[in-house]
Amino acid sequence: MDIRSRFPIFEDKAYINSCSQGALSTDVADAYHRYLADWDEKGAPWELWVAHAEEARAEFAGLIGVDPDEVAVTTSASAGVSSLASSFDFDGDRNKVVVTDFEFPTVAQIWHAQERRGAEVVHVPAVGAEIPLERFEEAIDDRTELVSITHVCFRNGSKLDVESIVEIARRHGAKVLLDSYQALGSMPVDARRLGVDFLVGGTLKYLLASAGLAFMYVRKDLIDSLVPTTLGWFSQADIFAMDIHANTPASSARRFEMGTPPVPNIYAGLAGMKLIRSIGLGDIAAHIAGLAAEIKERATERGFQVVTPLDPARHGALITLRSTDVHTLVKHLDAEGVVVSSRDDNLRISPHIYNNLSDIDRLFEALDEHRDLMA
Repeated sequence: MDIRSRFPIFEDKAYINSCSQGALSTDVADAYHRYLADWDEKGAPWELWVAHAEEARAEFAGLIGVDPDEVAVTTSASAGVSSLASSFDFDGDRNKVVVTDFEFPTVAQIWHAQERRGAEVVHVPAVGAEIPLERFEEAIDDRTELVSITHVCFRNGSKLDVESIVEIARRHGAKVLLDSYQALGSMPVDARRLGVDFLVGGTLKYLLASAGLAFMYVRKDLIDSLVPTTLGWFSQADIFAMDIHANTPASSARRFEMGTPPVPNIYAGLAGMKLIRSIGLGDIAAHIAGLAAEIKERATERGFQVVTPLDPARHGALITLRSTDVHTLVKHLDAEGVVVSSRDDNLRISPHIYNNLSDIDRLFEALDEHRDLMA
């Protein structure tokens, strides 16, 4: 399969920035055109659009190895986590939420917002670019209701040992939420094998679609006990009942959904997820691992500081290098046709299935020209 030719940006640029946004494929562009054509030709084909939403639910469920009834279709990870947070009662003794210092801001902010409802939020601090398991042992106790962790850190690419953290949480009767946004589409993710209770992710990055579509997995045996107060009409048992006198949540994870679904983004999300499935996550992960190893090796040879853990088992697709002026560096690289991004003082380089060694060559040629901006 000729993957690279389906991403027109590579005609001009070395795009190595999937941690921010997946490159636009002809598949996704065509999907948006199909949405506009359906709207134009059919007017308001809501049965078709709802069917597409159900197809997207099933596609995501297959991606992470769960049942479609355990998946909520949302507009963002933030919307899913907000709905989930509203379903927790923090009035009792088990009111503690453990988060890490690697979290994407919105996730930690949502849990801190629950402090007004009685939640006690405790942070697990990092040691450099990693968080040792003993830090989780220290933070999680019998008062912990939820442990909220990120799969791969958006700032430095570090990957947490999810299964070991879940085991610690289980010993204390705590639930686990996994933010897998920076992992989905770049590696196989099996929610059941990982043992997490909740998982959120979206199509913006390695799932190769656009903003505006995300999903949340909720373990089936927990659904009935969680009744969100942040919701919308698509959360109801009968969407079209239009009952204004009662809240009747769906019996599935759909109870965590909000209002009218993001129909255009569902078209795009389906195209991106199907493209990922057609390639195969095993092949994608192996390809990314090879490029990541090349990036680390070339950086080390040049004396650049690799911030990401060097052990491939301890990082995701994202590799970060320290810079003395990363914003200027990103601008210089962009002017030379190399698209990357930054967080903190780190240059973020995130290859995907569409990248090849010519992109890595071009990256390091540009970095060699700007050695004065490398730490």
